[in-house]
Amino acid sequence: MNRSVLSLIVLVLVATTARGQKVKYKDLIELLNARNYEVAEPFLKRYLKENTDNVSAYLYMGIVYHDKSQRNDILKQPEALITNIDSAVYFFEKVAPLITERELKRNKENYQMYLRRDARTAEFAIKLSDVTLDIETRLKSLRERKEKVISLNRHFKAATRQYIAAQERYKNIQAQFGNEQEFYLRMDEAVRNDLALLRLDYDSSQASFKNYRMVLETMGKVPYNQVITLSEIKNFKQEGVTEVDFLKPDLRLWDYGKWVTATLEIYQNEIIPLRDHLVSYDIELNKLAQKLKADSVSVKSDLTKLLDKILFKQLSRFDSDPLPTGVFYMKAVELEYQSDFISNKALRDTAGLHTRLKLLKQEVKTISKLDSITSRLIARDFDKDNKDYNHFITKAYGTNLVLKNYIKSTHELAQRDKSLKQKQIEQTEKSLKWLVHAADSIPLFIEELVSPFKPLVITKSFTVGLKYIDSLATGYLYNITPRHVPDVAVTFPVDKVNYKKRYLSVLKGLGLHPQPDLYIALIYSETQTKAGYPATLAKVNKATGLIWSLPYNLEQMPSEILYSTDTGEIMIKLPMPTGEQKLFVVDKYGKKIQ
Repeated sequence: MNRSVLSLIVLVLVATTARGQKVKYKDLIELLNARNYEVAEPFLKRYLKENTDNVSAYLYMGIVYHDKSQRNDILKQPEALITNIDSAVYFFEKVAPLITERELKRNKENYQMYLRRDARTAEFAIKLSDVTLDIETRLKSLRERKEKVISLNRHFKAATRQYIAAQERYKNIQAQFGNEQEFYLRMDEAVRNDLALLRLDYDSSQASFKNYRMVLETMGKVPYNQVITLSEIKNFKQEGVTEVDFLKPDLRLWDYGKWVTATLEIYQNEIIPLRDHLVSYDIELNKLAQKLKADSVSVKSDLTKLLDKILFKQLSRFDSDPLPTGVFYMKAVELEYQSDFISNKALRDTAGLHTRLKLLKQEVKTISKLDSITSRLIARDFDKDNKDYNHFITKAYGTNLVLKNYIKSTHELAQRDKSLKQKQIEQTEKSLKWLVHAADSIPLFIEELVSPFKPLVITKSFTVGLKYIDSLATGYLYNITPRHVPDVAVTFPVDKVNYKKRYLSVLKGLGLHPQPDLYIALIYSETQTKAGYPATLAKVNKATGLIWSLPYNLEQMPSEILYSTDTGEIMIKLPMPTGEQKLFVVDKYGKKIQ
């Protein structure tokens, strides 16, 4: 039947319906035989309301619902599909016992769709067996399809629901932490349980989707063929939350299973052992502190052995500035400081000022490091640290407050000792500028100062100068010992006239320490007299003191003192105007030789 005829039939049926007249079955059957079920359905339903004795109409109603069920989307319209299948089954079951040979013979014009050529007689005929077989086949197909659609949607919805549940668990976990490092640091049994449930949802989703695929592959030609592509979660805070449309053929899912497995492995194999290691490391540092306190011995060598670089490296993987590392460094530096203090105590009491200053600076350097470490620790966000390192804090210190007070007290100790040591350094540096002999303080610097001692020569081993009492000068030589308490302290007479205090600016000195027990001092004036440049030469022995002190008049101002170990002669270099070097020589007794 061509389209124009069908259109005409539809128009007739519509017009008839509009006038309220009965639907003519012969017109309706034309639509049904043309398989134009969608158009025929409303007319067929109206017809059945008015005519309950037409068997073929019930058959066609079953066929119409069968056709509708085949046009329903198996995933988007499962309820409508099941309803249409149930309706089709209802009508097929209703009509099956009513179709007989008699019915077919009386109303064969209504069953033209079953008209077939008989292979035996070669004549066209409608057989009851063909109609019965068609109904049975349709019923079987519909029932099987219903079961498959129900099973398919059960697995599909389960896969979708379970994946979404897994994703929601992931989002909830993700929302609890600022970053991946914080996630690992704060992970506890509650989070581990959430991860286990997440993996259960995800694994269930994968199993459900597998079952869905198994059913799908038995349904013949369908508009769905989803293939899963799993994406690995590499960025905890930025990935894993993309929504998924399970109806798309390229189904890209986040691999929560792999992520959970990797995460739990890190937690079990790294985080838990690391937490226990932090506590045990803290205990070892406490043992060293107890040893130092009980035995009053240095533990620096023990600290070197205890230094666990691997531990710090592991910890830095999860935190670039971990609290335990800061606490450990604080303890280690305090132990280093106290060890140095104990080791230096005996030496500090007997050593010279330079050594004492060196020890003090070493101690200040260490205590300054402790001050810096504790300052940084005090400035930390302890609320955050308490969450990140709850296991370490509670196991090693009990509460966050105990740890804070411990750091604060260590900081106060560092500041107090640092201030004390700095004052001791200042005092020692001042002491290094003086020699102390009996009640006298002899300066080791040349500046304008209120002191009877006016240094002219300052070397590492001795100083030479003039001491003024009532403007009258006396020469002096003191050796410089480590403790700045001289064991060579000699005064000697000088020229009273030319070495008066008012001439101090033109008075100079030279000195020589040629042998461990021998000192030579020369004091001279840069002002020339008729006799020459006034000078006083003194020879001092460490054991006996002043050997002799003699006045001389030099032809030129001296530049250097030389000493002969073979003869004991003392030679004074005199640079001449001509550029030559002339020697003023005296023997070991001070007698001028040339």
